[in-house]
Amino acid sequence: MRISVSSDMDEPVARALVHALRERGHEVRTHGALRPGDDPQWAVCSESAAREVAEGTADQAVVCCWTGTGASIAANKVPGVRAALCTDAYSADGARRWNDANVLALSLRLTSEPLLGEILDAWFAGEPSADPEDRQNVDRVRLLDHGKARL
Repeated sequence: MRISVSSDMDEPVARALVHALRERGHEVRTHGALRPGDDPQWAVCSESAAREVAEGTADQAVVCCWTGTGASIAANKVPGVRAALCTDAYSADGARRWNDANVLALSLRLTSEPLLGEILDAWFAGEPSADPEDRQNVDRVRLLDHGKARL
C-alpha cells in the first residue's frame, strides 16, 4: 500500500511511524519535517499528504502534529478525505469501520511507540462496514465534499 506521511516536527514517534509502516511492507512518501527542504507547517504538510490520497497517488495517509487536531482539520479540508484523530486502537478500528476513514491523524505528544503499534494494528485490520446506515453516512460526507447536504 502507498501511504503518505506528514509531520510538522521531526519527533521520535514520527520517525517510528515511518519505520513501522515500511516494516509492514508499505511504500511511504514523507512530507513536512520528515522530508528535508519541505514546508513543516502542519497545515501545509497535512494538506500535501491528504491531497495525495484524494488524487489517488496514495492509498492512505497518516498526518501528525503535536495534538493531532490541526493535522486532522487540515486534512479534512481536502475533498475526498475522511481523516480521523485516533488516540487508541478502539478509535482507529471505529474510524475505519464506521467512517471508512482514509487518513489517520496522530498526536505526537500522546502517542507512544507501543501505542502507535496498537493503533496501526487496528487501523490496518479494520475494514469499512457494509451496514447500510454506515454506508449512508459515508455517502453523505462525500456529498458534503461537493457542497451538497442531501442524498
